[in-house]
Amino acid sequence: MNLTDAERAIYEWQMWIPGFGEAGQEKLKGASVLISRCGGLGGVVAYELAAAGIGKLVIAHAGNLKPSDLNRQILQTHDHIGKPRIESIVRRLKDLNPRLEVVAVAENPSETNADRLVAQADVVVDAAPLFEERFALNRAAVRQRKPMVECAMHSMELHVTTIIPGRTPCLQCIVPEKPATWKRQFPVLGAVSGAAGCLGAVEVVKLLTGLGEPLAGVLLVMHLDTMRIRRLELRREPGCPVCAKL
Repeated sequence: MNLTDAERAIYEWQMWIPGFGEAGQEKLKGASVLISRCGGLGGVVAYELAAAGIGKLVIAHAGNLKPSDLNRQILQTHDHIGKPRIESIVRRLKDLNPRLEVVAVAENPSETNADRLVAQADVVVDAAPLFEERFALNRAAVRQRKPMVECAMHSMELHVTTIIPGRTPCLQCIVPEKPATWKRQFPVLGAVSGAAGCLGAVEVVKLLTGLGEPLAGVLLVMHLDTMRIRRLELRREPGCPVCAKL
């Protein structure tokens, strides 16, 4: 995927990063990434990847925009309230990067569509609010041996890790069951979900280009209220029903 002169001009500064260069930019141009979903967290991942010059984004996100979405979902606009979120997502991404190919899927991930979604991408980004969606995506990514960047946040805390099937723990190893106390609605500051999204985008770039070291087998935990940062080493569960046989 050779770069055009226009692309060289746009991405000049990031191609100055040691170990990245034009070869890294060409890898981004030739890559596809699935983002599920594309709200306060996934929307930032999508926006940063579009800015970085990713070639193709597959976006899975259903539902219409609500007023309560606007404190964090930067790909939405006030005049779009009551309309499908996916329409605004595509429009805003294409405004930033008209060369970007966007596959818009007005569905949330589930057991019935996860394999189809994952099959379209080189890397998966899991930013879903529901554990049922996350588990379905995890199973599909493991089946297809696709790396998955796992991003999550709650209140002032964020978690990011990178799952590489056969090498690192999968999501089922890390979270064997949906937490009994988990609720669909939870406290969220847009800047915290945005911070998690930026870190997730960096992980995707590292996976696709070989730049740096991804958070493979490491859970990064940041408490943004105190700026306390932890790196937790993760281990695979020998009896994991999803990845033990890899």
